[in-house]
Amino acid sequence: MSGPEQSKPRKKVQIYTDGACLGNPGPGGWAAILAWGPHRKEILGTEPNTTNNRMELRAAIEALRALKDPAEVDLYTDSTYLKRGVSEWLPRWQGQGWRRKEGKKLKPLANADLWQELAQLLAVHKVHFHWIEGHAGHPENTRANALARQAMRAAARTSSAAPGSG
Repeated sequence: MSGPEQSKPRKKVQIYTDGACLGNPGPGGWAAILAWGPHRKEILGTEPNTTNNRMELRAAIEALRALKDPAEVDLYTDSTYLKRGVSEWLPRWQGQGWRRKEGKKLKPLANADLWQELAQLLAVHKVHFHWIEGHAGHPENTRANALARQAMRAAARTSSAAPGSG
């Protein structure tokens, strides 16, 4: 890198994410808390029919997507699926055309669409993933969990109110 981009320091951001699902699959919610300097932003969303793993991925994707400029990020998650996926499995999946090995055969990768979205965002931001134990009293993880569950309940109410759903 050269020119002004080289001298411009990246904003340092802390992100706490969580996903929740009522049933697996079922109505789901995701949430993220972004904190930098004195600033803080909470974001959340829903999907009507999804899985917990998809919601964990969606939380990280939407949090990184919310950043306006490339940043240096410490992302905290209680999802071993997300943490291990990024730190252990992602390069292999990319090299295998977004498929996973099962025995000697390559099989379709679950959630490949979201892993691909996440990989694109990881190319923009410098992200350090940290696993934290869920439901262990960490204030930001507790808040992210509450927001994700709030979104999940909203998705459940919406899906149960849909015509033909009862």
